[in-house]
Amino acid sequence: MSVLLLGLLLPVGLLFLMLAMERVERPLRRESVSEQLETFLDTARPDEVETFVSEGYAPALERYWRRRRLSRLLPGRARQ
Repeated sequence: MSVLLLGLLLPVGLLFLMLAMERVERPLRRESVSEQLETFLDTARPDEVETFVSEGYAPALERYWRRRRLSRLLPGRARQ
């Protein structure tokens, strides 16, 4: 009896979990990624854009943020 109940409730539970995750992911996909991509493309150096084209968005964005952090740490450099 309990195995049958578990067999019936498990798919329903997974369905509700998937619906909840969709609601969480939806705002993250639309706004933040497009906003970050727009900022990146406006201020990226040519080598960072080349990384974006050849390796994808995540490695290029990491190089961009690493450069921004380093420029803030170095004295005498203008802030971007």
